[in-house]
Amino acid sequence: MNQIYRLVISAKEIRGKCPVFKVGDKIVVEAPNIMPDKTDALCVHALGSMLSEIIPLSRGVSFKELGLSRVEGEIGYVQCIDPGLPYTSGGTVIFEIRRQRIG
Repeated sequence: MNQIYRLVISAKEIRGKCPVFKVGDKIVVEAPNIMPDKTDALCVHALGSMLSEIIPLSRGVSFKELGLSRVEGEIGYVQCIDPGLPYTSGGTVIFEIRRQRIG
């Protein structure tokens, strides 16, 4: 039986300056949909860093198996692809992904 999960992706930490996210901002995904009415901000750099994990996570693949956590559970982490100073004038964001069963 396939489980379906909602992903709540939160900006947990910002290293440097991010022009898009503030700590606590959320992206809510019910794959394949990004829920705009429940999403605070969206950035192509952030989306690019997590895009390949969204569908597997929403179908129940383990965070640990995907390398997004050291332990089994319903929480994992990804990082924005913008490296920040001294390489860019931006900054990188650490995102926490929480999974909630919806089906």
